[in-house]
Amino acid sequence: MADAPWTTIPALVDDAATRFADIEAMVDGDVRWTFPELRDEVNRAARALMASGVDKGDRVALWAPNIWEWAVGALGVMVAGGVVVPINTRFKGREAAYVLEKSGARLLFTVTDVLDTDYVALLSEAETPATLEDIIVLRGSLPDGTVPFADFLARAETVDDDSRAARTATITGDDLCSILFTSGTTGMPKGAMLVHSAICRAYDSWASVVGLEAGDRYLIVNPFFHSFGLKAGILACLLKGATMVPHAVFDVPSVMARIPEERVSVLPGPPAVYQTMLNHPDLDPSATATLR
Repeated sequence: MADAPWTTIPALVDDAATRFADIEAMVDGDVRWTFPELRDEVNRAARALMASGVDKGDRVALWAPNIWEWAVGALGVMVAGGVVVPINTRFKGREAAYVLEKSGARLLFTVTDVLDTDYVALLSEAETPATLEDIIVLRGSLPDGTVPFADFLARAETVDDDSRAARTATITGDDLCSILFTSGTTGMPKGAMLVHSAICRAYDSWASVVGLEAGDRYLIVNPFFHSFGLKAGILACLLKGATMVPHAVFDVPSVMARIPEERVSVLPGPPAVYQTMLNHPDLDPSATATLR
């Protein structure tokens, strides 16, 4: 890590595009991007955020399951100098509103028709924080006052990449990259503030210890809203050159179908994940042959 050419996540995104130029970075439905293509999409999201008025240090929240738009949005926030605030997908409207208010989030990326959940509707049941200026719908129908993700990305056309690069160049390893809130089991959720350099060091070590390698294909069932999905998932793949294969919700049949379909080699998780698979009556050992 001492010889790594980066101490920030934006620098990591650029470096991954150079080191792993021919490797698939993201596989989700019709999306199949190499690392350079992922970098370009992330930079486009960063420019769209700048066009939306997001300044360095501003908070942007994400409330959605594991989909490619989540990863692009979150990385775009960090490349634009903003701070990612993930929201637990199990939160109700009141709980999400609390996180939005406490973090002072200016924008929210969310979904309305994914996994039978409409987060905009849930939020409307609570008092929307005054700091929230835009709700951007990554997937699903568009309630009044929301912005489709495609229209949001189109805002990037008003900001050139030189301006984006100039903003990115101001980011240091000591700047905040994310605020992760606790679940609030024994009280109100608390926000843990994390900086770029510490996250880069910690998860470079984690990915090395678990043996993640360039060319691995990583089925990310660990939720993006959790450090396990965001840091040990998205960022670990950038660190080591593994392919991100987001999986929206864990269930054994869909996971067993996806492993051979995408030649998945890495599937991290708590012991309960593996035990559930081993205990499933339809477990097919041949379906998991690609797992390392």
